[in-house]
Amino acid sequence: MSKAFTRETDEDEGADDDPRERASALPPGTKNYITPAGLQRLKDELHHLLHTERPAVTAVVSWAAGNGDRSENADYQYGKRRLREIDRRIRFLTRRVDLAEAIDPAQPRDARTAGQVFFGATVRYAAGNGEEREVTIVGIDESDHRRKHISWISPLARALMKARAGDTVTLHAPGGTEELEVLDVRYARVDVEPFAPA
Repeated sequence: MSKAFTRETDEDEGADDDPRERASALPPGTKNYITPAGLQRLKDELHHLLHTERPAVTAVVSWAAGNGDRSENADYQYGKRRLREIDRRIRFLTRRVDLAEAIDPAQPRDARTAGQVFFGATVRYAAGNGEEREVTIVGIDESDHRRKHISWISPLARALMKARAGDTVTLHAPGGTEELEVLDVRYARVDVEPFAPA
């Protein structure tokens, strides 16, 4: 068997088991709903990994491999580990982009669905204690709590789905059950932080 098809060390077991990717797993049989800006961010990261980062790391590994004993060569060991991380991320992003179904919240809606909560809606609601909050329902890969963007599969988004202003919904979350009153539903362009290489 070619060395290219064998693992370098036993520590690679479970290398495809990235906790970030497990946490953002899509429910089986569902599409990867995402905003156009979110999809562009995934594509930009994938392009960067394929055309900039991976070739640079491959060059370092190649250079380090030519320096002799690989078992004690830190550049080689780190480079190989980094290549595995990059390849795992490339596979993940490729799957996500392939499954993506971009939905633009800014597209006009018919009168029946314009005031109802669906993917891409920005919802203002009152919690049980009367405190008002606002969230925007986005794709799994673009949720951002700083911006109040929540994933469409989150318990809060699921509770709000299909509700209209004036409706009361029940949120079943790990912390307990809470009644929420929907105050306003609107649709607008969702801005996602663009991809920036680290």
